[in-house]
Amino acid sequence: MLIETDVVGLPVLVVGPSALTEPAVRRYRRAGAQVIGVESPTGVTPVLAEWARLAVLVGDARQWPQARAALAGSALVVEEAAPDTARGRVILVGAGPGGTGLLTIDGRRALADADVVLTDRLAEVGDVAALAPGAEVIDVGKLPGHHAVPQTEIERIMVERALAGLTVVRLKGGDPYVFGRGGEEVAAAVGAGVPVTVVPGVSSAVGVPGAAGIPVTHRGVSHVVTIVSGHVPLDDQRARALADLGGTVVVLMGMHNLVPIAAALERCGLDPDTPAAVVERGFTPDQRSLVGTLGTLPGLVERGGAASPAVIVIGDVVRQSQVWARRAGARALEVVG
Repeated sequence: MLIETDVVGLPVLVVGPSALTEPAVRRYRRAGAQVIGVESPTGVTPVLAEWARLAVLVGDARQWPQARAALAGSALVVEEAAPDTARGRVILVGAGPGGTGLLTIDGRRALADADVVLTDRLAEVGDVAALAPGAEVIDVGKLPGHHAVPQTEIERIMVERALAGLTVVRLKGGDPYVFGRGGEEVAAAVGAGVPVTVVPGVSSAVGVPGAAGIPVTHRGVSHVVTIVSGHVPLDDQRARALADLGGTVVVLMGMHNLVPIAAALERCGLDPDTPAAVVERGFTPDQRSLVGTLGTLPGLVERGGAASPAVIVIGDVVRQSQVWARRAGARALEVVG
């Protein structure tokens, strides 16, 4: 639960059996409140009732008339249902393509309630420790071609912490289900009997082109979007299918294979004059667009020194963007900041 009111320094009394109140105690302490827990009806003494400014009655405590009577007139009383289960849980959170502004409200709430956060290199939401105060933050980020923490180890840590009764947030760039291995992590949690939920995020496949003014669909131009993993070059069968389908092709994680991907698409029938763009470091102060055609883009990328993280967009929708209009008047390297 996200505490949306400033409670720094506020005296808070959390009332109820400790097995049920631990999450509430942690949450208010993380938010900066002074917290005392009381486990029985007789524990709400006149001194504590006078001290408290907020009393949180959890589970059974909502039915304790003695506690209510002691607190009457001295503290604001709120009620919380008992947690559904004593077990831990896993929440996969899509952080979006960059910046806290693109993190959803549900994502912020999950982080506020987290005991453990497993975070990715591409989950650039700023200060994770501030979003998940008091939580253990574990960097499991991967670099292209270098996975310091293998996927199996990520899943082991995630499940192990959840089985210990903790709330584990798996914070992932973009959307967990768009080339984010979210399905594998959900399967790992389900297989271990751990409750798991998924909070969607803005996918870089749509958001990053949009940040450069490129609509992935446009009426009368493209009503088809194909999102392709660029981890490996396209074989001719897939390249031919993309060329025949038309519309917009968005390539994620494809900078290393841009040359063979572009060559395969040309070889299999896509016009080399098809507009194409690379959008680097979307939604950061260093965002940059390199704009040209399918035939010229690899050279532009090489001369411009573009690198991951970046999104490649191929299709006539690139003409609809502001960066294309600015590119049209350029005579030098076709780079737009």
